[in-house]
Amino acid sequence: MTTCSLCDLPTPDPPVTDAAVDGTFCCRGCLEVHEALEGIDGVDRDDLERRAGEETSRSVPDGAEEVFLGVEGMHCSTCEGFLSILGEEEAGIHAVEASYATDTARVVYDPDEVTLEELPERLSGYGYTTYFRDEDDDGISRRRDHDLATRLVVGGFFSMLIMPWYLVYLYPSYVGIETGILDVDATSQVGVFLPMTILGLMTTIVLFYTGYPVLRGAYVSLRVGQPNMDLLVSLAAVAAYAYSTVALATGSTHLYYDVTVAVIMVVSLGTYYERRIKRRATSLVSDLTAARSREATRRTADGTETVGLEELEPGDEVIVRPGERVPIDGTVVDGAAAVDESVLTGESLPVTREEGDDVIGGSVVTDSALVVEVGEDAESTIDRIATLLWEIQSESPGIQRFADKLATIFVPLVIVLATVVTGYRLATGTAPADALLTGLTVLVVSCPCAMGLATPLAIAGGLRDALERGIVVTNAALFESAPSVETLVFDKTGTLTSGDMEVVSVTGDGEAIERAAAVEQYSEHPAASAITDYVRDSGDKAAVADGGTVQSRAASSELLEREEPAEERPSAGDASIPVDATEFERHPGEGVSGVVDGDRVVVGTPDLVERLVGPVPSELRSAVDDAQADGHLPVVIGYDGEARAVAVVGDRERQEWEEALSALEGRERIVLTGDDETAAETFRKHPAIDRVFAGVPPDGKVETVRRLSAEGVTTMVGDGTNDAPALAAADLGIALGNGTAQAADAADAIVTSSDLRDVGTVFDLAAGTRRRIRENVCWALLYNAIAIPLAAVGMINPLFAAIAMATSSIIVVSNSRRSVLRDR
Repeated sequence: MTTCSLCDLPTPDPPVTDAAVDGTFCCRGCLEVHEALEGIDGVDRDDLERRAGEETSRSVPDGAEEVFLGVEGMHCSTCEGFLSILGEEEAGIHAVEASYATDTARVVYDPDEVTLEELPERLSGYGYTTYFRDEDDDGISRRRDHDLATRLVVGGFFSMLIMPWYLVYLYPSYVGIETGILDVDATSQVGVFLPMTILGLMTTIVLFYTGYPVLRGAYVSLRVGQPNMDLLVSLAAVAAYAYSTVALATGSTHLYYDVTVAVIMVVSLGTYYERRIKRRATSLVSDLTAARSREATRRTADGTETVGLEELEPGDEVIVRPGERVPIDGTVVDGAAAVDESVLTGESLPVTREEGDDVIGGSVVTDSALVVEVGEDAESTIDRIATLLWEIQSESPGIQRFADKLATIFVPLVIVLATVVTGYRLATGTAPADALLTGLTVLVVSCPCAMGLATPLAIAGGLRDALERGIVVTNAALFESAPSVETLVFDKTGTLTSGDMEVVSVTGDGEAIERAAAVEQYSEHPAASAITDYVRDSGDKAAVADGGTVQSRAASSELLEREEPAEERPSAGDASIPVDATEFERHPGEGVSGVVDGDRVVVGTPDLVERLVGPVPSELRSAVDDAQADGHLPVVIGYDGEARAVAVVGDRERQEWEEALSALEGRERIVLTGDDETAAETFRKHPAIDRVFAGVPPDGKVETVRRLSAEGVTTMVGDGTNDAPALAAADLGIALGNGTAQAADAADAIVTSSDLRDVGTVFDLAAGTRRRIRENVCWALLYNAIAIPLAAVGMINPLFAAIAMATSSIIVVSNSRRSVLRDR
């Protein structure tokens, strides 16, 4: 079996080819994309997949299985390596690949050695909790949020008890000002040092309870051999605590417990704030379960049985009723129906699938039951999209990874410097206490609070301004990539168009559309809803007569008729429709019919009307041809011997799309759609569009975006589940708020207003936020460049270091509070 040269999907027999283009393709759309983009020098599929620097293989060994688990407790990229180590130590687990960006772990395991139910327990520990994404996701997350909030409340309480002692007594005493606060019992050593001991005990609670996540992060970084910011924060906090405890034991009141408290509270507040930002975007792999079937109705020699998808084997036959999703890829062996594949292909109009046609897992059968034979790979396309989506997002490093890479250099450098300074002071005869104090000052002054806050607080400012304008940013990487975008790729259905089926025009007898609605109100086809909505919205009409009775005469096999659930059968008429129909009958894949006012009214394809009613007049035939040329669906209405009208059903263009794309001039603008050539013809001719790729499947969209990204920074704008992998594959993904949850979570930004003109605002927002990030990072680096040398030569003490650290953080906070986007 050959595969597509663009997207690696299986090709038909014979495959789609062209003498002028090398390769074999699954569809004409993939061929055209390959032809247009094959001239990129030095780019092949492997290079594109390796561009994020992934070194691990995502293959599944023979006999092994793959599962995605949610992970609570990751707070930096070093956690990914630690979870992999945990997995390698467990028998029966081949590989664990964790993604900090999505709080997800991909686990490859041997089902003969470890069961699926055992995996979460095997991989939980050291503060990490793994769980099945579709089981109690929110409950675990809420408990984690509650735990973090509790730690902060406890730390805040003891901080308020500790800091007044420093402000009123210790700080003044350090500079020679005696306040007399302890004079009441100054004759006793206990009277002087008991309060200091209580301060030490309260600091212990702050350090080891509130600061536990930070200390755990430091342990993890040591375990995987990758120093991170948590390690430096922990060293500063623990060193200040240890020095103060030793000083207290030797009779000194020069204590730096306040440094420990300040460092832990600032970093813990930043961690909690970062978590709240991250929680705005939930995992896509979890949300894709809404479009994934877990069970199937399998046909057997004795009738039917309900089984899990894992029990299906190639050649099994499953029954899919109207309104249900096709559970797995396969071929229709009985029945005919209109199938809505928009969740996967983006095709705005349902397609007819009958015996011998392939159907894809995740699509919806709309108007009649089907029997589907399970395909050779026993795989669902929607499952493949979920896997593809995880892989793409896991490869995206994000801004946090930059900070972690910086930490691998910065942290060891500071530790070495503190050690060298302390050793030098001891070697030159400095008292041990003073030498240790100098080393401690280096650690404290270099504590990366300003560096750690520089990016999240600038991002917070960008998020604030975005929310005020109805834009939700779900990935901080947007602020780095958006200003450099060179190519904009727009999905068509639901993005440049409304995405909802509606009657675009009606040609012929005006009464015919009302009769059509009377029949279509009993159909599940999307075109039926468009016609009935059109009649309801057309004005005040007389109520339908009471007592109408509808009889179903669906033309399905005996088994399909017997399996159709009661709730899918026609019921009483809709009172908002002016007339009612009786003797309703489905004609799978072609249309419906019913008796209205004594006439049998047929609504559907031209061939169906000609066969059951009579000829289609030339003026109506012309309307049919025009509708098809525009990519719309012509619905012919016939009764009393001939066709009476044509209702053109289509996906209406958004009013603002031309203005929105014209405002983005200066970047290449491309339309990428699963619809066929006729549906995309309007955009191909428009001057605001540079290129159009039509008829491209989801996998083809991903590869198209990857190839465009190889040419320059690329943005994908879409709204559907089928767009989700392409949104994730792009350097920047923007989803419209009226789209699916999968598209929204695959994107880096969501325009909640669904107004295309706000796409330009996203770019303005990103440019302003990136500028703010760079301002904050530059200040943090400048601060360290000045403060660390001063600490190393002994010109400042730990108290001044703590004040300087706090001041630098305040400057970063103040700068981040300013608006990053001017009011429009």
